[in-house]
Amino acid sequence: MRLPLLKDDPRARRFDARTEEALGASLRADGVSTLQVNLGKRCNQACRHCHVDAGPARTESMSDEAVERVKAILTEHRMPVLDLTGGAPELHPRFRELVRHGRALGLTVIVRHNLTVMFEPGLDDLPEFFAEHAVALFCSLPHYTEDGNDRQRGGGVFEASVRALQRLNAVGYGTGRADRPLTLVHNPLGAFLPGSQRDLERDFRDALGRQHGVTFDRLVTLANMPIARFAAWLEKGGQLDGYLDRLEQRFNPATVPGLMCRGTVSVSWDGRLYDCDFNQMLDLPVRGADSSLAGFSPDALRGRAVVTGAHCFGCTAGSGSSCGGALAG
Repeated sequence: MRLPLLKDDPRARRFDARTEEALGASLRADGVSTLQVNLGKRCNQACRHCHVDAGPARTESMSDEAVERVKAILTEHRMPVLDLTGGAPELHPRFRELVRHGRALGLTVIVRHNLTVMFEPGLDDLPEFFAEHAVALFCSLPHYTEDGNDRQRGGGVFEASVRALQRLNAVGYGTGRADRPLTLVHNPLGAFLPGSQRDLERDFRDALGRQHGVTFDRLVTLANMPIARFAAWLEKGGQLDGYLDRLEQRFNPATVPGLMCRGTVSVSWDGRLYDCDFNQMLDLPVRGADSSLAGFSPDALRGRAVVTGAHCFGCTAGSGSSCGGALAG
């Protein structure tokens, strides 16, 4: 298969040229405002679009040593945002400890929550735990219909997701409270870009509210990245090159200043550092600084050249895409 060679595609060189033209300089990190920590690849779901290739059979999990190092880094450097992801980060045995640690330091703690994990054994109190610690939730819900959602995530997932959202609403999430923000995350069902984030939010709000009594604070859109499981699906269907071409053709220079790699450092479950979690999945660690947790240094990471590849067009196509949603209007 050709997938591991995506990072060597000539498109990568064209991406560098176009971002340099947009910025007037090469793409570099401004600093570390967000520490995004991948706690492992174990998940109770195995979604078709998952760029992490997570699932119930995965066993990769962050070690105690790495967790302690993350806590020490947060204590010493106090970057504003701790972003916990996976797999399903809640399945890590020290997940709650990291949440409590980040909140005790006064950090914003984001959890990338797949909704259905709260129905796993021992996790039924997650809504109350999130509320107690004022966790900011980003909840994946690819579509507002059962068919559209379950085609990506598996049968029965939409129904369980709705029940989970109702439980979160019951403890104050998605009701406009600043200390209990609920963001829904949409991604397309196939090899095309997300629609208008504003229009999709309106459609989600209308359908979920009218049919299920569910409310949320905002919706963000993410492009499906041409890596891992989604890239394999594209290649199997003969759509990979076409999708990569589509992303490149839709390059939007207005998205470049807000790219998440400029302020985020992504930490893998095995303690290595990356410019983003997409690079993490392609095994493209940071350059120009120590790429291990042991050598973490905000000063060394500031100003580093971002490692790029053909997949990076996924973040700059159309309205753009990042862990926080669209980058341009």
